[in-house]
Amino acid sequence: MVAVGAIIEDNDGRILLVKHKPERRGYWQDKWICPGGRLEPGETMEDGAKREVKEETDLDIEVTRLLLPFERVVNGDGEITLHVIYIDFMAKVVGGEFTPRSDVGEGKWVSRDELSVIWDDLHADTRRLLALAGMV
Repeated sequence: MVAVGAIIEDNDGRILLVKHKPERRGYWQDKWICPGGRLEPGETMEDGAKREVKEETDLDIEVTRLLLPFERVVNGDGEITLHVIYIDFMAKVVGGEFTPRSDVGEGKWVSRDELSVIWDDLHADTRRLLALAGMV
């Protein structure tokens, strides 16, 4: 799976973290992540990230920088259960107001200083993404 998303900053420099609805279950369950999802065939990476963010948060974003892609391969019972290639961007909010939508159950804006306080509640892939972005 190719996933696209964004580290979204507001005017105060805080970033948006979200959690999936509990009934969604899966690899990202119960952990804070950055908004994003599956890239659709024929869609550009930037357009896919903007669409996913809009679907999940009702926010309009402007992409400011492409981050280094990375991947995760998850094994279970001797089989690959998930192989995801993450393509994420740094982005700024340009419109809308955060509203949990789609498969997002909750969200919060956090400062860079607050990241260390909630570090263990972040998904491991989100910690890696924030490190690649130079946020921690």
